[in-house]
Amino acid sequence: MGGVAVEAAIQAFLDHLRVERAVSAHTIAAYRRDLNRYAGHLAQRGVAALDQVGQSTIAEYAAQLREGVRDGDGWLQPPLASASVARAVVAVRSLHRFALADGLTADDPARQVQPPRPARRLPKALSVAQVQALLTAPGEDGPLPLRDTALLELLYGTGVRISEAVQLDVDDVVHPLRAPEGETPALRVLGKGSKERLVPLGSYARAALDRYLVRGRPALVGRGRVSPALFLNARGGRLSRQSAWTILRSSAERAGIEVDISPHTLRHSYATHLLDGGADVRVVQELLGHASVTTTQIYTLVTVDHLRHVYLTSHPRAY
Repeated sequence: MGGVAVEAAIQAFLDHLRVERAVSAHTIAAYRRDLNRYAGHLAQRGVAALDQVGQSTIAEYAAQLREGVRDGDGWLQPPLASASVARAVVAVRSLHRFALADGLTADDPARQVQPPRPARRLPKALSVAQVQALLTAPGEDGPLPLRDTALLELLYGTGVRISEAVQLDVDDVVHPLRAPEGETPALRVLGKGSKERLVPLGSYARAALDRYLVRGRPALVGRGRVSPALFLNARGGRLSRQSAWTILRSSAERAGIEVDISPHTLRHSYATHLLDGGADVRVVQELLGHASVTTTQIYTLVTVDHLRHVYLTSHPRAY
């Protein structure tokens, strides 16, 4: 027991995540980045095997991430945000917990090292007017604008994550886009933890997808190999998450939206506007694919803040 090289233990842990826990490639890549940084820290201190790590070594690593490292010429490693430090410490804790459970080490030195509690930040939501400007920004003049409009309408109309949207295939549209009257089309979405959910597809997203599938996607399919992907890039391949993020950002610029836009902006706006309209928080939880209602409840704080703002600016005796 013991003596396992740090790099070998990290690889065994990543293999465990991929094979036994079916963790997504995106999550594994994040773990790899955090653990490679940890391995570098250990190497600088002459620690070659995982059983040589002590609690003080991990605590020092967490402090270094939080405070940064600098010499007389400037930052060698700038400090990380508390959320990034917390994620990195969680990755280290997970590695050592796995190593103990798998018999690679005799102890778990990270057990008592707690990640910092990041300050709770309310999600940023666009106003309805800003969303309307964003959704019309790409236009419909050609295959790519048709695709971009359909993508944005789908993101706001369903609340799916960008990573979930680009993974959609044409067959994931459960009902035909021209569904019989009274029937609401839906999307079959594969979320975190490979959990599948059905999300209703509203009329605006439905119409935008209809135009894209009839007039846009066929032109893109002809530029590459046959692909089952719903959203295609200019070469006919599956649209990447990074390209989808670029579409969102460039559309926001054309719409004149000056607030910060993130890949989750339309998802946040979807949830906030649903709750503003009276939707039950547990329904919104199911639509978003949150494992716990606690995650969804943060959006209720946004709506309370909105109500407070309306009251203070509208009621004659608010002040």
